[in-house]
Amino acid sequence: MRRREFLVGATALAASGAMVAPAQTSETRARIVIAGAGAAGLSLAARLRRQVPNATITLIDAKKEHHFQPGYTLVATGLWNPADVTEHNVDYVPRGVDWIEQAVAEFDPDAKAVVTAAGQRVAYDFLFVATGLILDYQAIAGMDASLIGREGIASIYAGPAQAAASGAAIDRFVEQGGVGLFGRPASEMKCAGAPLKVTFITDDKARRKDRRGALKLIYNAHNTAVFAVPPVHDKVKVLFAERGVAVNYSHVLKAIDPGAKRATYATPKGDVTLDYDFIHVVPPMRAPDAVRNSPLPWRTGPLAADGWVEAEKATLRHPRYPEVFAVGDIAGVPRGKTAASVKWQVPVVVDNLVTETAGRKPTKAYNGYTSCPLVTGVGKAMLNEFDYDGKLIPSFPFIPPLEELWVSWLIEEKGLKGAYRAMLRGRA
Repeated sequence: MRRREFLVGATALAASGAMVAPAQTSETRARIVIAGAGAAGLSLAARLRRQVPNATITLIDAKKEHHFQPGYTLVATGLWNPADVTEHNVDYVPRGVDWIEQAVAEFDPDAKAVVTAAGQRVAYDFLFVATGLILDYQAIAGMDASLIGREGIASIYAGPAQAAASGAAIDRFVEQGGVGLFGRPASEMKCAGAPLKVTFITDDKARRKDRRGALKLIYNAHNTAVFAVPPVHDKVKVLFAERGVAVNYSHVLKAIDPGAKRATYATPKGDVTLDYDFIHVVPPMRAPDAVRNSPLPWRTGPLAADGWVEAEKATLRHPRYPEVFAVGDIAGVPRGKTAASVKWQVPVVVDNLVTETAGRKPTKAYNGYTSCPLVTGVGKAMLNEFDYDGKLIPSFPFIPPLEELWVSWLIEEKGLKGAYRAMLRGRA
């Protein structure tokens, strides 16, 4: 127990940034608007309030509940309840930050203003776009979020209740047996490791109940790899082979028939239909309409179709509107749609703003840091951390990133939530 407590404590301490030098400040009286009160928006509000104390800071979002989304997988395992990942934004909005409890309906970067759903126009000197993304279940013909937990359909992404319903659907599938389908969309997505986690969790639940022989598990990769980082792809391939998980490559889910329990996939050779008893659906993900319909998204290239905000990779700054920054899931950069990425992104954009408004040249850069504690069963995980180039960059030298370890599971189950809360308060 002492070893366990030490490791959890050390992890939380390192993640919370408790030993980081005091942050620099600026006396600017700029008008700063933050669009979105998710992980990125609240973290920005906390750091900006402390580092630019004389600025007018306005947070805009109608969302009142706050969800610890990295915990959805643990809800699906049955170890956590929906209440364990549900809090309230009001508890994290710093004093001195004006919270407009409305959605942003329009971005007008040419006039340096945003318009809320109620028609309120808010001018800014600097804008941080942190709206998060949209789960586009309707892009899959026959699919609707209301089906989650019914007809053998699971999807942990839609929210805490749906994560719990997905866990129950996995349990029923294990009891009844049959064919289980897993995969991910072709779009950019948050936490690209989660579809793999759900596959491993299903396998683990079946083995613990001595029901693995009654299940056929198939992972349908959207391209020629099961994970974009080559070393992780290679390791997961080995683990899938050891555990009897079949893999189809270049299969993108385009339709389901819940009544017949059939799924249709687009492949390079044409559509393929697979029967299933259980399917974990991960919807395509895209920018909210207010962002997509604005001048802010990429105009060309692979990130243009889904409306991601154009941003320089290192600074997350908009190249056409230099007073605009994109942080979190909405940022149109090659990686970075995880809470762990937000932890690294927010200090970069805030410190650069402080430096610039204090009359100095900004120097901080974001390297694409993304973290995926890849759960491979209850009590074991791989702590995968990587950068824009797909290079593994472990934070803890004593934890081999490609080994299934108890300590990596412990970080996932016991360490991350405390570090996440510290991040929301601008302390990590």
